[in-house]
Amino acid sequence: MVKTGKPKVDSFTLDIVKDSLIAIGEEMFYALARTSMSPIIYEVLDYASGLTDSKGQLLTQGNGVTGFIGMLSFMVRETVEKYNKSGDLKPGDIILINDPYGGGGSHLCDVGLVMPIFYDGELIAFSANKAHWTEVGGKDAGSMSTNSTEIYQEGLQFPCVKIFEEGKLNQAVVEIIRANVRFPDLSLGDLWAQVAALKTGERRVQELCEKYGKETVVNSIHYLLDHGEQLALKSLRELPKGVYTAEDYIDDDGIEKGPFHVKVKVEITDNEFICDFRGSHPQVTGSINSTLTGLVSAVRTIYLAITNPSQDVNDGSFRPLRVISDKGSIFNAVRPAPVSMYWESMLFGSDLIWKALAPVIPNRLSAGHFLSVCVAILSGKHQDTNEPFLIVEPSVGGWGGDKEKDGASGQFCILDGETFNIPIEVCETRNGVLVDEYSLNTDGAGAGEFRGGYGVVRSYRSLTDNQYFTGSFGRHKYKPWGANGGKDGSTNYFEFVNSNGEVSAPFGKYNQYRLNKNDVTRLVTGTGGGYGNPLKRPIDKVIWDVKNEYITVEQAQRDYGVTLNPDTLEVVEISAERKELEEK
Repeated sequence: MVKTGKPKVDSFTLDIVKDSLIAIGEEMFYALARTSMSPIIYEVLDYASGLTDSKGQLLTQGNGVTGFIGMLSFMVRETVEKYNKSGDLKPGDIILINDPYGGGGSHLCDVGLVMPIFYDGELIAFSANKAHWTEVGGKDAGSMSTNSTEIYQEGLQFPCVKIFEEGKLNQAVVEIIRANVRFPDLSLGDLWAQVAALKTGERRVQELCEKYGKETVVNSIHYLLDHGEQLALKSLRELPKGVYTAEDYIDDDGIEKGPFHVKVKVEITDNEFICDFRGSHPQVTGSINSTLTGLVSAVRTIYLAITNPSQDVNDGSFRPLRVISDKGSIFNAVRPAPVSMYWESMLFGSDLIWKALAPVIPNRLSAGHFLSVCVAILSGKHQDTNEPFLIVEPSVGGWGGDKEKDGASGQFCILDGETFNIPIEVCETRNGVLVDEYSLNTDGAGAGEFRGGYGVVRSYRSLTDNQYFTGSFGRHKYKPWGANGGKDGSTNYFEFVNSNGEVSAPFGKYNQYRLNKNDVTRLVTGTGGGYGNPLKRPIDKVIWDVKNEYITVEQAQRDYGVTLNPDTLEVVEISAERKELEEK
């Protein structure tokens, strides 16, 4: 480890090193995407990459998935703790880790790699990345199941083991992976892409040390972390001080009926942002449990949105943050609890804080959104090649309105971050399906002065027999919450329309539903919550929504107090309640 005294660095060098580190993180990010094999990585961008210092403190991160904020540093800290003797880590080592209870933090499909970076024989930093592998050998295709009851059913566990040692590949680990996953070319192809990204980071950090000197770079790193803390504290002091609470219910876990009560107490002082989840439901039988690392990452995401969303992410930013939870709870599960659908609880770590603080920080926080990743997993044989295919895809949905504008439609949930859908053309080419429909779910929910954004409807038509669908759509029973008098949004669900017209619906979770040729899987995501009294929405906006078929004439009358001529859309009558409000 490098030992330094008090950092001494001029502001110009700080900016150069800071921008160089950020650029390195971005280059690592693009290197992984451009060399990966799986659409969920190169199309969806379900991964993250970045750099930490020699202690595992995050310096820069390229997202991808915002839910991985914090997981990279936990992975590195697990590595430092395990390989803690002098000489345990050497140049050319690369560590493989996906153990959710030992630094991995999410589920087994999110496989992390960590590489120590040395200069002049001293460890100065780590490059790290975490990417969703299509397969890790779980009991069901995609290695995510709504009915798993222990983690051993969910795939291979990599407990911080060396895949490279001093640059030499551990071929035995590669062969174990190849023999245990359904799509070895994809999983191993993504492994090599992650290795390439790590080596890109190593090379660039060493070049930075060569150019500016090792001590300058290391001192700049310490200064950068301290500067991140100073910015966070400055933002924290501008927030309203006090204790704020919220509670909600998670629908079910795919096995137990639920609901599962969860809650948070948020305390804001001049120097701390404390999030206390104690008293939330114990860990459950099914696979929606989150580990502590997952909870911390969820809290970090909303904490950044509240304090300083434009701030460059590093661990200095999170020094004022404290996260407290009961061990063995749904937010802090212990082995061997299953976690393959971990986001269904992890997301509530963000949402509860969001809900608690939305009334007091309306300039930063909107009404509630559709919340779930709403994952769709569909496997089977391709109609032309008879080769197996596997779709693993998150879904977009509606966000809540805020004090200035309507909610965004067709966006990913808060912990999916800057990710994308797989394009329909790619989906239909690679897989044995047709996409019959991809449209907005204009159900009219989420009424408000600023209405909630809309979810989507996406339909997969199976083109071969014996396809299997697994889905996990949270907020299937409990709607996204409205704010400041706005109405709640709508729930997420999916249904199956058999070729004979019979409909099986609605579902929030289902494991391995069998589909035959021309059966349709129809996915529907919810509308976000509304913000403000719907009767305050300007009449011209209500008419515009009707013209665009976002709401119906009946909804305009019921929710907004505006009666329209169905043929001309001229105003026929305004409700007494609306008139009274307008006169005040």
